Amino acid sequence: MKLEWIGEVLQEYEQRYEQYKQVIADLAGWHHAHGFKMMVLKGYACSLDWPKPEHRPCGDIDIWQFGKQKEADAALLSLNENQNENENHNKIEIDESHHHHTVFEWNGFTVENHYDFLNVHHHKSNVELEAILKDLGKDDTHSVMLNGEKVYLPSPNLHALFLLRHSMSNFASTGMRLRQLLDWGFFVKRHGEEVDWPWLVDVLDRFGMKRLFLLFNAICVDDLGFDAEMFPTIPLTSSTSDATQDSSSELGSPSLLPQLLPALKDRVLNDIISPEFSEKENGGFVRRAVFKYRRWRANAWKHELCFKESLWSAFWSGVKSHLLKPSSI
Repeated sequence: MKLEWIGEVLQEYEQRYEQYKQVIADLAGWHHAHGFKMMVLKGYACSLDWPKPEHRPCGDIDIWQFGKQKEADAALLSLNENQNENENHNKIEIDESHHHHTVFEWNGFTVENHYDFLNVHHHKSNVELEAILKDLGKDDTHSVMLNGEKVYLPSPNLHALFLLRHSMSNFASTGMRLRQLLDWGFFVKRHGEEVDWPWLVDVLDRFGMKRLFLLFNAICVDDLGFDAEMFPTIPLTSSTSDATQDSSSELGSPSLLPQLLPALKDRVLNDIISPEFSEKENGGFVRRAVFKYRRWRANAWKHELCFKESLWSAFWSGVKSHLLKPSSI
């Protein structure tokens, strides 16, 4: 098994990562040549925090163009009419069937071009949270040079909030991977001193994400081996917490959390590794709709850890979201 892992890392991860970097550099160079600044979200930005960036599995390329997504997509489509410029690319087709981003292919990689950071139709709270992310997304002071091209990176505050909301949304719906917890742990190790923790915790508290944030931190410390001193000391309770909780309870460090919520922390970790709801989606429209309803019911316990609105409010928002983009059902 170890030999198989070594082979997979060398052949799939490292080689693909080199291709991944080159495609990002090419994409950034093309956009900059046409007057657009390109920020990478999640994948490549996360990999830079890993001890060996090339050992983080890479997938899609998520980009943010500082509010210029529509103009950038229009410029991309002009490639189809300019044969000289398009000589190294296949015909560009832009998929607009998704919420919060369009999708196109660039040299063998799928690119998600974000006009919103979140699906603002799926949860009411996403509208307010999106405004916060968009404001943070104006910051263009963080970047790296990649193969001679300037690639913008999210600020520490933007990256922290976006990573947490994205992973929590995955956790509450389709499921998240252990890689996303490692992304969080390595991010805190690298950028923890740059994050405005009082601000971030206040936002997480207001949007119902604080408890799962503490659970993520505890898993990073107790199960993944990260140093507890990296994470902030945060009161367990708050103005929005259950009034019946002991207001004197505090987390001196995330490693104390299992003493308070041991079963819940273990349940979260076990679900990430092996989801409790493991049915596979298949069949036609009706069977897919029934599958999504069954998954939603099974994941109700997760919703309470991730969102401030009620479960049924989120259900009807989700129905509306799917009706707006039927292909998402």
